[in-house]
Amino acid sequence: MMQKVHHIAIICRDYQVSKAFYTEVLGLTVIREVYRQERASYKLDLALNGEYIIELFSFPNPPQRPSRPEAAGLRHLAFEVRDLDRVVLELHDKRVVSEPIRIDEFTGKRFTFIQDPDQLPIEFYEQ
Repeated sequence: MMQKVHHIAIICRDYQVSKAFYTEVLGLTVIREVYRQERASYKLDLALNGEYIIELFSFPNPPQRPSRPEAAGLRHLAFEVRDLDRVVLELHDKRVVSEPIRIDEFTGKRFTFIQDPDQLPIEFYEQ
């Protein structure tokens, strides 16, 4: 029935800050950016390695998403990486704080988390 995950939609509080984070810090590329006057909303389509993965939306006064303690619903966004140490160094160079690297108790793989400008948890999981 299903083929793959098509995209992930994220609503942000400050569009320009989040756009810079996802494009300049994480390095996603812009596919399309539109301003929807009737909704006073931006919609930014972003790609990773040429594949469409994220829709970044802005809406006036969105409600705060509880992240801590963990709330029901989408828990986090995860990206697979080849070299976690290199990713952490690059993030720190861009003034992004990461949690200490941990080991997945079931797979033995290393991972860490950061937060986007709205405190959405983002995981980097080593291959």
